Formats: sequence, C-alpha cells, structure tokens
Amino acid sequence: MRITKEVKVALLGIAAAVALYFGYTFLRGSNLFSDTRTYYALYDSVDGLTISNPVLLNGVKIGIVQDVKLQPQNKNRILVTMDINEDIDVGDSTVASLSSSSILGGKAITLMMRANTRRYEGGDTLISFTEKSLTDMLTAKAMPLMGSVDSTLIKINSFFDKDAKKSMQATMLNAQASTEAMKNILLMNQRNMHEITTNLSELTYSLKATQRKFDHLAGNLTSITDTLKNSELNAAIRNMNATVTEAQMAVKKFNENNGTLGKLMNDDSLYNNLNSTAKNMDALMVDLKANPKRYVHFSVFGKSAGSGDTKIEKANIVAPKGTGPVIIKETNTVDTSGKSAPTTK
Repeated sequence: MRITKEVKVALLGIAAAVALYFGYTFLRGSNLFSDTRTYYALYDSVDGLTISNPVLLNGVKIGIVQDVKLQPQNKNRILVTMDINEDIDVGDSTVASLSSSSILGGKAITLMMRANTRRYEGGDTLISFTEKSLTDMLTAKAMPLMGSVDSTLIKINSFFDKDAKKSMQATMLNAQASTEAMKNILLMNQRNMHEITTNLSELTYSLKATQRKFDHLAGNLTSITDTLKNSELNAAIRNMNATVTEAQMAVKKFNENNGTLGKLMNDDSLYNNLNSTAKNMDALMVDLKANPKRYVHFSVFGKSAGSGDTKIEKANIVAPKGTGPVIIKETNTVDTSGKSAPTTK
C-alpha cells in the first residue's frame, strides 16, 4: 500500500504537534512519567513567583507551580496552582510557604509538613504563608535610611550656595599656592636639608661610638665591683664593725657606775670636794690679806758693816686649821755687793 504525500504531511504535522506539546510541558517542569496531584494556595502578593517555579520539601523538589492567576473578585488575591507528587502526604495541616529560593530574589513554595488529621487527595486549598525575603528586610531597613540620606543631601545642597562655592574655590586656590610655595622652599633648602641629614647621620654614628664606650665603662665598673667584692675590704668592714661594737660597749660601761671613769663621770662627790677646797682657799686668801700678822712673823736685823746685806732670820707662816696645805717657796735676795743670798717664803 502506497502512502500518499498528503498522508505523510498529515502524520508529520500530528507528530510535530505531539512533540511540541510534550516539549512545552517538559519545559514548564512537568514530569510526564510520574503521577501528580493538584493543590491550590492563596497569597496577597507573589513577587517573583512564576510558572514552573519549584515546590520544595526539606530542600527537595517535589512539584512545580502550574499556574499563577489573579482573582479580582477575591480582593485581588493570587491563586497559585501546584502539581505535587502523589506519594507526598499532603493534609489539612500542611502549610505552603512562599519563600526566596536564591539571594537574587527567585521564589519557591516550600511545604511545611505537620501532623495531619485528614489527608488530601487533590484539588484542595492549602494553608498559605509568606516569608520575608532578604530583599524585603533590607528594603524595610533602608527606607528610613534613604529618607535621612535624602534630607542630608538637601542640607548639603543648601549649604553649598554661591558664596560657599566661592569660598571653597578661594580655599583651593590658597592651598594650591601654599603647595607651590612649599615646593619652592624645599627646592631652595635642598642643600641645607642634605647637610641636616648628613649631620644626623654623623650624630647617629657618634652616638653609636659613645654607646660602645659606655658599654666598655660598664664592663670596667663590673670588674671593679667584682674585685672589691673579692678583696679584703669585707674583712676590714667586719673589723670596723667589731671596733664600733667594742666602743659602744665601753661607752655603755662609762654610763654605768662601775669602774673609775664611770664613777668620775657619774658620781659628783669629786666635784663637790674640789668646789669645797676652792671655797676654803678663797677664804684663806681673803683672811691672809686682811690679817697678815696672824700667819707671818718677821725678824729683821740691820745691815752688817760693809756688806750691804739684809737678812731675814725667820719667817713662820701658820695656817689655820681646815684650810689645807701651805706652799713654802725658797727664793734669793740680792745684796748691794751683787751676791745672792737664799731667802725663804
């Protein structure tokens, strides 16, 4: 049997239509070889949710969004149709949460499974919930900030009026002139700056040399202290300490009434005796001047012929009782002939 060209074209058209249908269904995300059930959910807003977006359970794709339709008669709410695998237990406590699937704003519906009292068999409306995306939170935080930035920009624009702009231009010109002047000063003093850096380098070298000298001096001082430590200076210091201790003990004995020196320093009887003797001597001298005949008797015999001598035969000094000893001193009298003769006082 021969097939005509018209039949071939018709069969090819039918095959192309079937392939187009299955291809379109596949591109929409429908699985042609698995059974699904249809469920619905109502949302107030579905920003970014489109047909073929995934339906997820614990991060695993279990279905797709089949249709998104606006319902003007129901306060402009959005009816979302979902095809979910029939082996998923969807019930009256299952929540269809509209959430973000990526940081770029893509949307997906995530099922939150809870204990169901009744299992759905398809065609039922699930409990809907809308999660706030990162974009929504940033927008909520950024809107007050944008208002503040806007008011700040307005204040800045009002601040930069014509006079302020002229002042800023003058300031910039002055800064530029100051920069040029500084540059000229640096060029003119380049030689001086070179000399200053050279002097600083020499000073640093000198400081290093001085540091080495100080290190050497410190080493010498260490050696001297070690030598003094090992010398007989410690023995001399110990001897001095012993001498000081003995002196302290002697002074302690002096302060006590033991011994001759201690009694002389602490006992006032010697002072009283000396004071009494001085008073008696003073009284004796006063009485001697007042009554010399009471103590001294003179016997004078005239001159011998041709001799010119004067003789004192006897001079007795009698001291009263209780006045102490009397000192007798022998002297010489000189006669007219130039010879000396002994005299007793």
